[in-house]
Amino acid sequence: MAIEEQQGTADRAGRVRMAPVQPVVSDRIDGLLEGLSIRKRVAASQLPVTATVALVVIATAIFSPETFDDNLFVAALLFHLAIAAACFATPWGRLPAGAFAVIPLLDCLAIGFTREAGGPPFNVLSIMLVFPVIWLSVHDRPYMPVLAMAGAVLSTVVPSVVQGSPVLGGSMIRTLILPLVLSVIAVTAHVMATTIRRQRIKLMENELHLGRTLGESVRRQALLDAVLRAVGLGVWVVDAKGNTVLANRAMHADPALAGVISPAGGQAPLMSADRSTPVPANLLPAARAAAGEAFIDELYWAGPADRQRAYSVSSHGFPPAGGQEGGAVITFVDVTSLIGALAAKDNFVATVSHELRTPLTSILGYLELVLDEPGHEDIRDELLVVRRNAEHLLGLVNDLIAVASERVDLALEQADLARLVAREVDAASPKAAGNGLQLVLDVEQPLHARMDPARIGQVIRNLLSNAIKYSPNGGLITARAFRTREGLACSITDTGLGMTGEEQEQAFSKFFRSARSRETAIPGAGLGLPVSKTIVEGHGGSISLESEPGRGTRATFILPES
Repeated sequence: MAIEEQQGTADRAGRVRMAPVQPVVSDRIDGLLEGLSIRKRVAASQLPVTATVALVVIATAIFSPETFDDNLFVAALLFHLAIAAACFATPWGRLPAGAFAVIPLLDCLAIGFTREAGGPPFNVLSIMLVFPVIWLSVHDRPYMPVLAMAGAVLSTVVPSVVQGSPVLGGSMIRTLILPLVLSVIAVTAHVMATTIRRQRIKLMENELHLGRTLGESVRRQALLDAVLRAVGLGVWVVDAKGNTVLANRAMHADPALAGVISPAGGQAPLMSADRSTPVPANLLPAARAAAGEAFIDELYWAGPADRQRAYSVSSHGFPPAGGQEGGAVITFVDVTSLIGALAAKDNFVATVSHELRTPLTSILGYLELVLDEPGHEDIRDELLVVRRNAEHLLGLVNDLIAVASERVDLALEQADLARLVAREVDAASPKAAGNGLQLVLDVEQPLHARMDPARIGQVIRNLLSNAIKYSPNGGLITARAFRTREGLACSITDTGLGMTGEEQEQAFSKFFRSARSRETAIPGAGLGLPVSKTIVEGHGGSISLESEPGRGTRATFILPES
């Protein structure tokens, strides 16, 4: 019953559906008996003996009516009737639990008297002893089989004693073999009943556990459904072959994402970050997830060209479990507004920077004229300070423009990277020495490549400046230039504050500054590394960081040698 109730709950939830378990006849009988009172259960257990005696009476009346002339036979029949009446009349609920055993014991005596009174034609009634013997034997109390054996013996011994005939004077089968056979039946019935009872208890425990498990599964399913409906992002679960297992409402409600789940016309449903290049089939999120690739915050565009939406897509795989194959959970977060806000910010920065560069250039031009004209010798030092700060401000504006546009104008020519590094180290040495730092140069000669010397010099200056600023307690800075298989490399290594892994991931973001630099009031605008990255990548190279908190940082950029 517990299983069926749980299955009904699961069906109403609409998730877990199992075929209903059809109860067998024995289960129905058990259920019927368990619903009866103790008195009715005793009467029901007595029913096979009573029914058989009734059939014996009918058969006797038809085939051997003269048997009723025997007073002992009639008395035996009345004994059966009295036993049946006692089943209904006795208040068994007020008596000890095993009191009912008196009924099958009396049955054994009554059967024995009926058999003896009826004579040889009624010897077959010994088979009726099976009913009371089994009735006693199937109970879990260990003394019940002993009572069953005693009843079998009494059914043979007592009638003979009452009639005054020798106990062993009758048939050997009835006197000796029959009690032995019934004893074996009693033991066998008890063992089988005990085994079945234990198995039934175990099945009931398993049924209860299954019901609880099913209920928990339904609860978890309902919770999962609620979560999937509540979250605003698209959730797409695929199997190891990239087939859809589950997609939440957000995936189906968004027309662009619905096309991702079920692409039509064989067209790639997603565009790359440039918004125009279709993503190849083998690089679609489901294909990458099916291949076992995990990725985070990949930018894709979806939808018609005039209504494209940007999505940050991530995939996390899960292993096979419980006989089910593995797969992956792919999430789609609509970042169109964020992309638009970032673009607006960059446009604003670029516009403001361009507007600032014009007056700054004009200011520097007029300062040069003032410095070149005589008569300003008494304020020349102040004018030089103004020019230096204006040049610094112009440099910041140019950096802002480079970062906002993510490109720089390069004037490529043959240059020696080793000479550039040596020159920038010489220029930075006084500031390093003022901070108690030892600046070491280690370069290979020569390292020629096509590059923009001014821009690469700017990159080296930025890296040296960071190394000096973030080594406030002195230490060692090593500037190296060397040749690798990838190209010409330059690394700046310090023994300063270092960065955490999270800070390293954001180091090349615009305006990013570490918490330690803000706490210690280290100056900077957070543009040095982004600008350096733009310049190096403009040359077709790469730049990277290796750092550990308290152990320092190594910044390395590589330029192609050709």
